[in-house]
Amino acid sequence: MTVRIDTFAEHDLPTVLELCAAEGWPSFPEDPDRALRALTAPGVTTVVARDRGQIVGFAQLLSDGVLQAYLAALVVVASRRGAGIGIQLIESAVELAGGSRVDLLTDDAATGFYDRLPHRRKHGYRLYPPLDEPLTDP
Repeated sequence: MTVRIDTFAEHDLPTVLELCAAEGWPSFPEDPDRALRALTAPGVTTVVARDRGQIVGFAQLLSDGVLQAYLAALVVVASRRGAGIGIQLIESAVELAGGSRVDLLTDDAATGFYDRLPHRRKHGYRLYPPLDEPLTDP
């Protein structure tokens, strides 16, 4: 069965937070109000993948609507990985948001997924302001 990709709605938040927690991503689950603002902010497109009504993944994309897009988050439940859901989420988010290229940061565990997609590898950094103070474990 194919999944359906929908635009994120506020009632999807609890499941999205569960997906983030399952990945060990604390930023959204530790403050649900902040997560909702981040997932629905201007310039942000968030989509969810549903299979028989159940959310099985989501993507959060930031875009200028024309050229540049940034994939901020992509999660597919472990049992559904490898079925093309991640690609569907990315393509749907870009179609809704606009952009002709997508930049992203990833951890080592997901590089195999992105390596299979057409890409050019670039160096990336994640900065944590204020930039004149030593980094603590975020």
